[in-house]
Amino acid sequence: MVALRDRDTLFIGIDGGGSKCRASVVDADNRLLGTGVAGPANPLHGYAQTIDSIMHSAALALADAKLPPETLGELVAGVGLAGVNMPRLYDEMASWAHPFRKMYLTTDQHSACLGAHRGGDGAVIIAGTGSCGYAWVNGRSKLIGGHGFPHGDKGSGAWMGMEAVKYLFLALDGLAEDSRLKGELLKALGSSDASEVFEKIGGKSSSHYARLAVPVIECAESGDPVAVSIVRDGAGYISALADKLLELKPPRLSMIGGLAPRLRPWLAPHVVKRLAEPLDAPEIGCVYFAQQSLARDAGKSGKNTGSKALFG
Repeated sequence: MVALRDRDTLFIGIDGGGSKCRASVVDADNRLLGTGVAGPANPLHGYAQTIDSIMHSAALALADAKLPPETLGELVAGVGLAGVNMPRLYDEMASWAHPFRKMYLTTDQHSACLGAHRGGDGAVIIAGTGSCGYAWVNGRSKLIGGHGFPHGDKGSGAWMGMEAVKYLFLALDGLAEDSRLKGELLKALGSSDASEVFEKIGGKSSSHYARLAVPVIECAESGDPVAVSIVRDGAGYISALADKLLELKPPRLSMIGGLAPRLRPWLAPHVVKRLAEPLDAPEIGCVYFAQQSLARDAGKSGKNTGSKALFG
């Protein structure tokens, strides 16, 4: 059991996206106490699922910290979620009767940027299930992309999976060349023809398509021309995002997300030269956001009265 002092404020950072929700509990000195991971938490794809994932990840983080479940009500929560850049979804999540002492809500892009630059100014390229570019410079935010799957998110895992499936259907119908990628996709989907492929992917979520990014990247790395074409197209878009972000003159630029390490070698060389390693994880960025918001509330009123806030 972690011994707590009365003067300690406990924070929890919760980072929710299309594939998973990760929570970390830290103390007043930013020492990590415990972490928990649960399922998807993008309110665009389901409010109830998002709430369930937040609660489950928080419970797991408390258990990992060897703190009792009732500690939940003592936590100051910073919550960064995919989808809440849409005002309707932000308002829906902000109206949640949450169990925390306080909750500060922002986008996953903003919290990821704060994490990557340890609470300071900078820019991030997010390349995971989805994709976008985001900058926070001199108190102003700029989001590029992030329009969601399947309409946007080019260069992301979900986009790569979708592009691969489009190719697969053409190849199965004899309208595109055979390739190693065709066989690897059929293997990954456990299918042998177009009907079976559709049974496996029809109407599926972005995270389901994102799983197919692994065989696409692996085939590209081995020189398969179809896979190389997909990855180069996606990497070209990500490089263009980086160039737009760099126009804002951020002091640092980082790339994060599950696809980031595999995509980095495909980026424009001048972009790779500008990339700096992220300093902290997105859920720790959520902690920084909660701490900054709590301090701002205290400065405004002389006491901590705030309950929810958006960045900016």
